[in-house]
Amino acid sequence: MYHMTLPVIGTVAAWRKAARELLGAGVADVVWQVGDTTPDLFATIPVPTLTKSPALTLPKDAIDEIETALCHADPERFARAFALLQRLTSGQVRWGDRADPAMLRLLEQAKTVRRAIHKMHAFVRFREVEGEGRRAFMAWFEPDHPVVEAATPFFARRFGDMDWAILTPQITASFVNGVLRHDPTAPGTVLPDDATEGLWRTYYANIFNPARLMVDAMTSEMPRKYWKNLPEADLIPGLIRTAGARTVAMQTAEPTKASPRLLIQAKAMVQRSLPAAPTGGLAALRAEAGHCTRCPLHGPATQVVFGTGPQDAPLMIVGEQPGDTEDLTGIPFTGPAGQLFEAEAQAAGLDRAAAYVTNAVKHFKYQPRGKHRIHQRPDAGEVTACRWWLDLERAAIRPRLILAMGATAVASLTGTGKGLLTRRGTVEELTDGTPLFITLHPLWILRQPDPHQQEEERNRFRKDLLKVVEMMKEGKSRSS
Repeated sequence: MYHMTLPVIGTVAAWRKAARELLGAGVADVVWQVGDTTPDLFATIPVPTLTKSPALTLPKDAIDEIETALCHADPERFARAFALLQRLTSGQVRWGDRADPAMLRLLEQAKTVRRAIHKMHAFVRFREVEGEGRRAFMAWFEPDHPVVEAATPFFARRFGDMDWAILTPQITASFVNGVLRHDPTAPGTVLPDDATEGLWRTYYANIFNPARLMVDAMTSEMPRKYWKNLPEADLIPGLIRTAGARTVAMQTAEPTKASPRLLIQAKAMVQRSLPAAPTGGLAALRAEAGHCTRCPLHGPATQVVFGTGPQDAPLMIVGEQPGDTEDLTGIPFTGPAGQLFEAEAQAAGLDRAAAYVTNAVKHFKYQPRGKHRIHQRPDAGEVTACRWWLDLERAAIRPRLILAMGATAVASLTGTGKGLLTRRGTVEELTDGTPLFITLHPLWILRQPDPHQQEEERNRFRKDLLKVVEMMKEGKSRSS
């Protein structure tokens, strides 16, 4: 019987190394532990060595699942994984056989660990602290399982331009100057005060709507055990307790009637008029946009991808944002989605060369993943910042019809991209009277996993383009 002590930090990697050595030496019975709670007999009794260790040929998903399950809080997880590893190597059980109790238990624990990692990603709340050079943040979190080492690389990718530390009862993860470390948490460590939390508590109390209170939904999204780490946590019980009375007071309050003058002013504020047509036309506008720094997207992008097409185009086509290909070429709709659009536009009889084609957002937003750049949807602030250029394009062209493809394009033009599937194929009128035809983005079609479903969506997209062609013909006949 061998006793194997694993370190508190680097536990999974240490288990992996020890399991290989023990399995190669033919050791069957091992007692596993984390931390120096009992003597480590493995260090005093030499493990017999073999001239040739048996080959361990496990699929990658098996290794990933086993190592994920090792982040569970179950004290038997190491022994169970090692016994399962022995049986997999000897062919007594096949990977993924849920009829095997040990296999089923390991897979279920791996699933539980992934949920715990997701909770850590979702519920960690940082507070800003004084740093040297870069902005610095700290947070306290109490995970259900020892997932700190598995969960914190996410924060390193997400907040790579900041220094931060996440303290837990056992391990502290720190990210300083681009280096991620894991160290034991010092006893008595507390978070410093954050002056902005008082402002946040005041804001939270004022935006709390008692008529929309749903405690079950609140606890399902964030269990009560995590509330204590929220700066507004001590406000919540009082807000819940008085919600009923505040709702009744809101309902019984007599509404005030707006004066005709205020109604006229409100209507004028809602209507968003287009700016004056830019001096110098589209060429000058394109040159000016090349130096745009209105939002952070200009930094990582290769170049601005401005619209193309004649200035007197009767049809304006608005997509969402450039992709990887467009970012490199500087021309909108030249990637896979643009090629699909081109094919379906030709099939529908829509002349792209006669239309002005652009995007709601002019820079490519992406997340690097190895050698690839993965598309990310622009947020509301980025869409709002780039709406400046879209409005100027509209003012320069004054199209008779606008075709909006995708939620981002629709949101930029109408204020909201919600309900896109129900709005698809419909015509809405913008505040300046321009008709807007709404459809899905071609990229959504390409992302359909089922080929049959993809073909159906292509047919629906072509029918939408046919409607646009008919609308253009009707508008031309009326104008003539």
